[in-house]
Amino acid sequence: MEPMSNSTPYALEIMPAAKPGTFQWTIRRHGTLIERSDRPLRSEEDAIKNGEKAMERQLAPGIGSR
Repeated sequence: MEPMSNSTPYALEIMPAAKPGTFQWTIRRHGTLIERSDRPLRSEEDAIKNGEKAMERQLAPGIGSR
């Protein structure tokens, strides 16, 4: 899946995990890893939803501006 970016330096990437049939996500800022899922998720949709919640935390005032 293509990285998600909405005119911010952050990108959410969804990819297959090592365990077949599961997915994981990563958040990158300017290409540098900031956060990643700590467990495989059952579906790509679950990975997207979980990753978007993590992205919202990164973009919250005072949190993502490290």
